[in-house]
Amino acid sequence: MSSIKSSSTHPEMLIRRFLFSFGYRYRINDRRYPGRPDIVLPRYKAAIFVNGCFWHGHDCPLFHEVKSNREYWREKIRQNRMRDERNHRQMAEKGFRVIVVWECAIRLNKEIPSFLLSLEEEIREGTNSYVEFGYSE
Repeated sequence: MSSIKSSSTHPEMLIRRFLFSFGYRYRINDRRYPGRPDIVLPRYKAAIFVNGCFWHGHDCPLFHEVKSNREYWREKIRQNRMRDERNHRQMAEKGFRVIVVWECAIRLNKEIPSFLLSLEEEIREGTNSYVEFGYSE
């Protein structure tokens, strides 16, 4: 597990390249914000969290329960989810829109261009304070 990256993952890099190609300028893993969002777009008051489905307990085909030491992992994932909720709430209190992109949205979605365009539209014109992008069949 120690070889698993926490930043600059494949899904995160794909989103960053896309946003940069559309002219968006952003900050990455900015410590000034709760939870150090993966991507912060200050001009649009938007924070993007790119979550791994396993580490954050997403209900999707990529999530699987570990067979050994189950109680430890259940508690670990439960705490991760509680921390995520707290960080999202704090970002909303600061006036930011929180956008969560799940790993399955990138890895399993066959319509990546349409997904990325939906993400871009949400950043530019979105009015929701919280939005999730995940796998949809």
